[in-house]
Amino acid sequence: MPHGWKCSGLRWSPEGPVLVWDGGRRSGLSWGKRVAFGVPEGGVRGCAGARGNACPVRAVVAGRSTGGRCEECARLDRAHSVAADTLADDPRPYRVYLAWFGPGMVKVGITAVERGSARLLEQGAVCFSWLGAGPLMAARRTEELLRAALRVPDRIPYAEKRAVRAALPRTAAERAAEVRELHARAVALRTWPESLRPAECRIVDHVTAFGLDRAPAACGDVVELVPGGAVSGELVAAAGPDLHLAVGGRGVVVLDTRLMAGWELAPREPGGSGLTFPVREFRGEQGGLF
Repeated sequence: MPHGWKCSGLRWSPEGPVLVWDGGRRSGLSWGKRVAFGVPEGGVRGCAGARGNACPVRAVVAGRSTGGRCEECARLDRAHSVAADTLADDPRPYRVYLAWFGPGMVKVGITAVERGSARLLEQGAVCFSWLGAGPLMAARRTEELLRAALRVPDRIPYAEKRAVRAALPRTAAERAAEVRELHARAVALRTWPESLRPAECRIVDHVTAFGLDRAPAACGDVVELVPGGAVSGELVAAAGPDLHLAVGGRGVVVLDTRLMAGWELAPREPGGSGLTFPVREFRGEQGGLF
């Protein structure tokens, strides 16, 4: 990675997680690969812009922001999203899903059929099932129906998802139980939009795809990137935007790749190991998955 590369996020491909860089470059990630980079002294985190366009005022963004955008660019980016209900005339078919992140943490959401399960991988869903498919507004009404009738949220704070990841149930059947129960209750409702086609409950489990079935439990997470700081560690797992890195002398630490956006990053020597970015230690006992 030459000096000055900027990361535009973590994406999930059929082969696994991929880091995407400004300009379209991509770095495929595999278990055991070393992730090593630093922020040069004097570096400043710039706004990532909106909808593929640079920030017009070149705003500086706080290091702890996972959005990586100034207020104006964040508003513009969200104004053209399905989540903001501004694309009611989108002709593409959509799916409604139930996603599970840990005990008591199930959410309902929608995603374009053409995206497959990418949205669920990006959110860090430990397991999920499709609930139905149809036009966008029918999918949106079904999402609202489940929120009102079954008290299923459409958002779960990411910090909460990360906090329970180290103590998930051991078996796929245990992890699927809440989704199966909610799926049955959802299809029993009599007020579904007629244009939404219900789907059978078929649980997809991402524990192996994320590498959580063999990775040690994480002991903390990176709070922010700072000038002069660096990280070098072995990739042992990844979920949603998070990389789980085994760092010599510290154990496994989670790096949210959304914190990387806007920084100019420089390579570190591949033989090095360590972490000098601020880290928040996880509190309480963190049990392993297996």
